[in-house]
Parts: sequence; C-alpha cells; structure tokens
Amino acid sequence: MIPVTTYEGKRVAVFGLGGSGLATAQALAAGGAAVIACDDKREKMAAAEAVGLPTGDLRVADFSGFDALVLSPGVPLTHPAPHWTVERAHAAQIPVVGDIELFDGERRARHPDLRLAAITGTNGKSTTTALLGHLLTAMGEAAQVGGNIGRPVLDLDAVPGIAVVECSSYQIDLAPSLTPDVGALLNLSPDHIDRHGTFENYAAIKGRLIAASRQAVVGTDDRTTARIAEEFAAGGKPVRRVGLLSHEGELRRLAPSGVGAVGERLFAVEAGARREVGSLAGIASLRGRHNAQNAAAALAMAAALGFDPAEAARHLATFPGLPHRMEEVGRAGEVIFVNDSKATNAMSSAQALAAFENIHWIVGGVAKEGGVESLVSFAPRIANAYLIGESTELFERQLRHHVPTVRCHTLATALDVAARAAAGKGGVVLLSPACASFDQFRSFEHRGDVFRDLVAARLSKETA
Repeated sequence: MIPVTTYEGKRVAVFGLGGSGLATAQALAAGGAAVIACDDKREKMAAAEAVGLPTGDLRVADFSGFDALVLSPGVPLTHPAPHWTVERAHAAQIPVVGDIELFDGERRARHPDLRLAAITGTNGKSTTTALLGHLLTAMGEAAQVGGNIGRPVLDLDAVPGIAVVECSSYQIDLAPSLTPDVGALLNLSPDHIDRHGTFENYAAIKGRLIAASRQAVVGTDDRTTARIAEEFAAGGKPVRRVGLLSHEGELRRLAPSGVGAVGERLFAVEAGARREVGSLAGIASLRGRHNAQNAAAALAMAAALGFDPAEAARHLATFPGLPHRMEEVGRAGEVIFVNDSKATNAMSSAQALAAFENIHWIVGGVAKEGGVESLVSFAPRIANAYLIGESTELFERQLRHHVPTVRCHTLATALDVAARAAAGKGGVVLLSPACASFDQFRSFEHRGDVFRDLVAARLSKETA
C-alpha cells in the first residue's frame, strides 16, 4: 500500500467502496486523513467497517467540512448526470478526484524515484500494460502493474522502479493533475459515450493523459489518434509514434521516432534511422494485428523509459497473455475454443475475427453504438454467427444477409450448437461478443469464466 500522506490532517469523503475504492479509503486513512467512507450497498459499507474504516451517510453529511470528495471511477462524474455526491461537492466548492490523482500526487511529492508509465486507449490497454510490465521485469527493472487492469493503484508498493498503470477514461477524468513520465494513447473509437456525452469529450479526456506526460507514445492507426500525434509533436512534445504498416517504406510516417509492425516483424525508428528489433512469429499470446500494435506500443514505451527496444523484444515470446483476450481454452480434434470475452465492442471483436478463419462466432450482449454493422466485411471468415443476449434481434438484422445466424439466447446453448457444427470440420469456436456483458453476466470476466468452464466440462465429457 502507498499511504496518501499528502492528505494528512484533511477530512475526505470517499464514495464507492469496490476494490479500488476500499483500497483508496485505506490508503488515505493510513496517510493520516480523516475519512468518511460511503457506498449505496450495505455490504460494501460492512466490508469497510470490517477493516476499521469510519463510515457514514454522505447524504446528510456537511460537505463544507470536507477538503475533497474521492470518487470511485465507476460513479458518474458528468454523464448521464452527475452523481448526487458530485453535486453536493460542487455546491460546497470542494475538488472531486480519484485514486489515480491521489497516487500520482503522492508519487511526485514523496516517491520521485517511482516513475509512472500510464497507458490508455479504447482497446488493447490491458494487454499493453501487462506486456510492458513483463518486458521491464524480464530486463531486471523493478516494475509493478496496476490501475484499471485489476490491482488498485494505491495497493502498489512505494519502492523505486516503474509503475505501469492502465488508466480508463473514468480515472483520467478524476485526475486533473496527472503527470506521467511516459503516457501512451493507443487508439480511439466510440465507447463509453453514455459516461462522456460525445465522442469528442471522450477523446479529449483520453488525450489529457498524454498532454500532461513528459513523453508521449501515440498510435497512428486511426484518424483521431494520428491527428493528436501530429498536434502534440507540432507543439514540441516528444512523441513516439506506433503503427501497423503494410510495408517497410511506411516506416517513414513514424519519424522521427517510433515503433512499427510490418506483418509479424517489428521495427524501431530513431532519429530517422530504422532497424528491425524483433518478431512476433510463433508467439500465440500475441496473435493478431491488434497484438502487433500492442507489442509495438510496449516497445515504444520501453524505449521512452530508456531501454533498448531490441533487448525488450527478446522477451516477447515469454509473455503469457491475459485471460479473456483471444485466450485458447481448449481443443477437440481440429476445433479450437477461444475466449475473447474482453471484446466488448465491435472494434475489439474485429481483431479476433481478423486473426482466424472458419469461425463459429458467439456474439451478443448489451450492444454498443453501431452494433456489429462494421464487422460484416469479415463474413468470408465466419461459418456461422450464434446470437446471445439482448442484442439478438438487432444483430440478426445486421448480420443475416452476410452470414448464417442462429438464435441461441444463452452462452451455454450457443457453445453447444457451435461445437456440434464445428465437430469433424475443424475451425474456431470463438466467444467474441462485441458487447457489454451486463444483461446476463456480472462482468466480461464472469462471462469468460463461464465460457471456459463450459468448454472444460464439454471436453471432459467427450474424453470420459
């Protein structure tokens, strides 16, 4: 834990006591703050009380007596409407911040030998965060991984080294003074519009991370981030560009510095000179074009942190990958079962659909803006689409003229039908929902775990 001593002696209201919220309240109390912790759920309040945190009802508390409101990133700050705690904080004219803001303020004030590498983007940020942490550790650096990836950032240790932190747009929105040593913006596509109002607002919040960074790593494979890279470079900020390139000649668009992927080959550009630094050939945990972008970004960040990207690339093959991200969870003869439950939007599912052929695609849940219309170009790769969740009717309308569709409604039914269809013919049974999970599951992790368990049970029965 990193005690938040910068709030010593201050009175702080903390709302939202999930994993990161509870860790934040504990870190504030350990640093000497007078904390009042609150959550809408009684069981979360009980958990806080069980670890000795003072709790109270912030609806009746005097906000003029607080120095700050610390908000869980899952609680609305602006859209669709400010949470009632935010309205009370604004009325009392006190700041509203989150755990990333507290961590970075404490780091800069008390632990300057703990550098911060912060990563954001619509897709790929968890894999890039985990991969960079893996590469740094393999090269002998004291690296810790946390933030939106799972481990609360204030649960990290206050030791010299590098904190590799995944930042969601919600967390960046609550971190007005965030100043990473290196910040990365991987890509941008419409997501979380319900929480930010417009795509422009969403992009601006994501862009704040690299705007405040001492060095920036920016993807150039979508129009918005490519424009941001140009604007920042024109303003004098050191920018390393990352790109997926069709041939070596395109490396010039990464100048003066960056890392690009040409197929499975990785090239570094520095001061206009290019060199091949590694390859992704045969690395199952980094399969697909999206993982080529993730690997290029991790190497670019390693370079920005002072490491040789060629040395970092030597450790790509030992990266174990992350659960729920194109995770192979079983095989039955020529059939592969792949859990890509983390694909909660069409852009993310596109990466999996591009990586395989003869796909038995399990898709559906709570649809994002645009649904799966952008994915119909992958029809030649798809044997059948098995529709689940509340998006079933919408996705049937969007897909039925392009690929055969089967209404399955539940994940268990979809797996059964897909596995039977693939048996004897080979191919990939792919869970890549292109949707949020909350119609039938607690989270994308829960959805992926259920899929993994269903596959294991099926394969166990077939071999019994």
